[in-house]
Amino acid sequence: MARAGIHKSEVQRARDALMAQGKHPSIDAIRQALGNTGSKTTIQRYLRELEEENGHAAGSEIQVGEAIQDLIQRLAARLQEDAARQLVELRSQSDSQLRQKDEELSRKQAEAAALQAELQRSDAALQAEQHSHGEARQALQTARTANERLTQQLADLGDRLKDNEAHRLSLEEKHKHAREALEHYRQSVKDQREQEQRRHEHQVQQLQMEIRTLSQTAIVKQDELTRVHQELAKTSADLAGVRKALRQAELAGEKLAQANATLQGKVSGLESMGAREAERLNQQLTLNRDLTARLAAIEANAKALEGEQIRLQTALDVQASLLAVLAPPPAEESAANPPS
Repeated sequence: MARAGIHKSEVQRARDALMAQGKHPSIDAIRQALGNTGSKTTIQRYLRELEEENGHAAGSEIQVGEAIQDLIQRLAARLQEDAARQLVELRSQSDSQLRQKDEELSRKQAEAAALQAELQRSDAALQAEQHSHGEARQALQTARTANERLTQQLADLGDRLKDNEAHRLSLEEKHKHAREALEHYRQSVKDQREQEQRRHEHQVQQLQMEIRTLSQTAIVKQDELTRVHQELAKTSADLAGVRKALRQAELAGEKLAQANATLQGKVSGLESMGAREAERLNQQLTLNRDLTARLAAIEANAKALEGEQIRLQTALDVQASLLAVLAPPPAEESAANPPS
């Protein structure tokens, strides 16, 4: 493929060489001497510029043409001899290089055979590694299944805790109503006592009637207190259920810890199989920590329920004391103080 362009100096050398050989330096001859490179227009332009630059030396060149011709012939003979000698040297060097290449090819072939044997050993090791990887994947799948089962158990336990929380809120609401009723009763008793103090001298008989009314009210309040005790007993039963659920959650946590320990034992032998399995095991450990935190939260909720039970029992004791204070006097005291 011809070059993209030529230089003026190249055209000048080609023209001088043709003239030295006794040939006419035509555009085609110069282009052929340049290896069919360059456009004819460019070569013509360079020739015209060279003729203009060397116009004054044209006459002298014609005069010395014959001397140059003789010199060129001698130089050509010398160049042919040098070329023959260089050709012999080049052939000798080429033979030596071919022998070196043959020796290097033999070494490369031996290295290729050794690499082929190493490749076969690597393939065998790769197959063993793939088999071990399959076993690790199976173990990981088993651990994942166990983890999903434990996750479902924890979800069920969370639903039960939500139900218990709703029931506790219902008990608190009932306790609030009972406290409001007791407060209303206390206020009514207070109002009645004030009325008794203002009208004691003139309404003794009415006071006896009001005492009977208060006795009936106290009976009603005693019934309400009995219902509150029943609700408290039910709360205690629910708390026992929550404790049982907590124990089941603790057992599930222990099983999860055992499964985690077994899984960690397997993972310790499979650590070389890749960072992906290690990452999944780290996720399993994180999930175990979350389960432990949830179990702690369940235990805290159970303790809160126990505190609520103690608070309800204390409130009931207070109500019983108030009822004892507000109860009507015994029959003997009423007989000792006959109405006026």
